[in-house]
Amino acid sequence: MLERLLRLAIILGIFAVLYIAFWKVRSSSRNDADEPPPWRDSRVLVVAAQVAALGLIWSAADYLWANFRARTADIGLELDFGFLDQPSGISIADNPLNSNAAIREALIQGVKNTFLVIIIGIPLAVILGTLIGIARLSTNWLLSKIATAYVEFFRNIPVLLVIVLTWTIFLNAFPPVRISWLPFGETFIFNNLRFGFPSIVGGTNFGTFQIIVALALIASAAVWVWRSRLFDRSGTPHHRVLYGLGTFVAISVAGFIALGGPFDITTPEIIDRVYVGGVTMIMPYAAVMLGLVLYTASHIAEIVRGSILSVAKGQVEAGNALALNSFQRYRFVILPQAFRVAFPPLINQFLNYTKNSSLAFAVGFAEITGVIQNLFGQSRPAPQLLLILMIVYLVFSLVLSAIGNLINKRLQIVGR
Repeated sequence: MLERLLRLAIILGIFAVLYIAFWKVRSSSRNDADEPPPWRDSRVLVVAAQVAALGLIWSAADYLWANFRARTADIGLELDFGFLDQPSGISIADNPLNSNAAIREALIQGVKNTFLVIIIGIPLAVILGTLIGIARLSTNWLLSKIATAYVEFFRNIPVLLVIVLTWTIFLNAFPPVRISWLPFGETFIFNNLRFGFPSIVGGTNFGTFQIIVALALIASAAVWVWRSRLFDRSGTPHHRVLYGLGTFVAISVAGFIALGGPFDITTPEIIDRVYVGGVTMIMPYAAVMLGLVLYTASHIAEIVRGSILSVAKGQVEAGNALALNSFQRYRFVILPQAFRVAFPPLINQFLNYTKNSSLAFAVGFAEITGVIQNLFGQSRPAPQLLLILMIVYLVFSLVLSAIGNLINKRLQIVGR
């Protein structure tokens, strides 16, 4: 400890000597007789205080790190990442990885599961929250009260309880596997373990069809831009959604017919308690998704409601004067302005959703937190795993923030 303090004092002393020398050279070049000495110069004192604070922080961090290294050495804990190539000893549901797979592979699968929760859940939460926020302002008394009750219920209970409640309802509301619910002629399968849905299986020309679909997307985007510019030039109603969607559907259907049906649709089946065909969703994933969406949507609804109320009353009256119906007023007048106000706080809700996804382990879903928790049970080194966990959520949050800030910058009205 004394050696560290001595080293810090030497660094501060060298900095002080260099700064005083610089001050003297500057004072002599300016020939300013009224220049105060360095120990009374406020600029010197401010810099010296900052350097002293940084030195103390560095010294404290160095001391804590040395103690940490000494403690881990005493208990024989290695601080490298060589353990990532060892067998994980855990299995992940709905995934071919078994207990012999490397820890690295299990962590990558956990990151993928976390990404699936985020990328699908956030848009659903925005859609549901927007509808609930609009419903709260509805003139229909019953609709407004139902929306208010929804917001007050989900907003005022912990998100963990919402996830567990959703999981409990799914577990008890759906039948066991042996008597699965098979609606629509066995096209779908629902039970308390997983849900089965039809899926697309590519044929011989499926790759060509994917290229045609990509070209259809490009063509529909070009039509969207063309109709928008036509509206700007002449005021002709653009109907860009109708024209863009029509272009996409027409090209895709023509390609499908020309290629003679490049894909087939398979439906799920249960043969000896094993799912065959289709695509399945494990029940914990569905419970986590629904729980997080319901909870986050309650907060988004209040943001949307407040943003709509921030729109000037004259804007609404102008829409009424133009004989716009309720849908048109929201579509062309209210929501475009309210969205500019709502988007900055929406970014915070996206970040909260991302971090709340770490609670999925409570219902057994193997996202990154759940995988690392299982690895703790295998006596894996905690410091490295916690560092990996922090880096994963930091990357997800920073990427979401960057994308959100770019969109927010585009939405801002530039003053002239």
